Amino acid sequence: MNGRSAAVCQDSVTAEVSRDDGQGKRDRSLETVRSKSKSEKKKCRNDISDRLSHLICFCSCHKTQQSLLSSASGYSNYRGVLNWCVVMLVRQKYGILVDPIQVISLFLNDPYSWPAACLVIVSNVFILVALYTERQLSKGSFTELVGFLVHCTNMAVMLTFPAAVVLLVPSVTPVGGVFVLGTYTILFLKLYSYKDVNMWCRELSTVKAKKLARSLSCPSGQTLNGGDRQVCYPGNLTIRDMYYFVFAPTLCYELNFPRSPNIRMSFLLRRLFEMVRKYLIFLLSFHQWMIPIIQSSMKPLEDMDLSRMTERLLRLAVPNHLMWLMFFYWFFHSSLNFTAELLRFGDRQFYKDWWNSESVTYFWQNWNIPVHKWCLRHFYKPLLRRGFSKKVSQSAVFFLSAFFHEYLVSVPLRMFRLWAFMGMMAQLPLAWFVGHFLRGNYGNAAVWISIIIGQPFAVLMYVHDYYVLHYRQELPINRFLV
Repeated sequence: MNGRSAAVCQDSVTAEVSRDDGQGKRDRSLETVRSKSKSEKKKCRNDISDRLSHLICFCSCHKTQQSLLSSASGYSNYRGVLNWCVVMLVRQKYGILVDPIQVISLFLNDPYSWPAACLVIVSNVFILVALYTERQLSKGSFTELVGFLVHCTNMAVMLTFPAAVVLLVPSVTPVGGVFVLGTYTILFLKLYSYKDVNMWCRELSTVKAKKLARSLSCPSGQTLNGGDRQVCYPGNLTIRDMYYFVFAPTLCYELNFPRSPNIRMSFLLRRLFEMVRKYLIFLLSFHQWMIPIIQSSMKPLEDMDLSRMTERLLRLAVPNHLMWLMFFYWFFHSSLNFTAELLRFGDRQFYKDWWNSESVTYFWQNWNIPVHKWCLRHFYKPLLRRGFSKKVSQSAVFFLSAFFHEYLVSVPLRMFRLWAFMGMMAQLPLAWFVGHFLRGNYGNAAVWISIIIGQPFAVLMYVHDYYVLHYRQELPINRFLV
């Protein structure tokens, strides 16, 4: 019995345990279901909160930022403004005034009768005369006095010969005359610098001081940054060196120019595309905008109607200024960079921040760096070394600039009115007034006003005089094209 009772107790205990295990499993399963439902509810609540937060973030349309026209925004892409100017230019009331077939025919019709192109070819004679003179001076065949007289004669003829041809040959158009005289003026400044630098080299070579002798030494095999061999005097007196300087975008000669390592074709093509595009826009602006205003200005100028003359002047100021800005970008950025890249010329500082000029002097020192360097190196500092004061030297620089401005305008138009000369000389009192009485933004505004108003005034004066001398009924456009 004890055995049976023990077995029964064992079975009862086992049954209880089994019942307890079943109840525990059911309880655990219920707890699992409850935990799963809680986690699912929590997950749903989290999903809903995430969606709400995302929706709130999406609906938030404000953040800390600057306006595009503010200097703090760093935005600088205003290319669309230029496109807007072109669209508005085409949509003027004058209609489409450009005849592209006529313009192209002017460049293709009878090219052998172009006196301007012939004069440019003849300029090689003056280049070779300067090179020959320097070679003779380096060998001692010419004395310094003889070389100086030959150079002076050569450069004097450079200025008078093309001017005489432009004045005496009727087939030379005003634009062709400006191109020819501009080319000869650039060559004149280049050859003057070439003469001076080679003279300085000869003077240094005659000095017996060891320090100067060591400074002139150029060890064979020494190379520059671009991998080119360094040249010493008189090894620079070659045709290749001379013509490299003639085509280089600089007016100041050096024996060894800084060179870039290679030619970047992508950079070259971008500048070429800019040159073509800016030229077409310039031509369009001239025909569509300036010609109608100039034609409508002739009658007020003839009648000396001051109010209408002022109104025409202000109307002409905007297109004239935009064309001047386009010319600046086309020449000083696109064209000079294109030439520099093609020749691997390293110094690309053709202009500085002249648009921030707070004085007239700063503007003239920074808007045309090649000319400024030439004036500083070959004209201003030599005058100071000869004992002239700074004011006299600055006045002499402005006088020289005024002469060339008048030379480039009056000779092609075959009339002498001195408007450009007086405009340049008027910069001296204007520079004094702005420098003494205006500062900061006021000085910058005065510089901009002088640029915007002064140029169209001179343009109107020259066009009026040219119109009165040659035409009375209509101002022909073709006379201003090559």
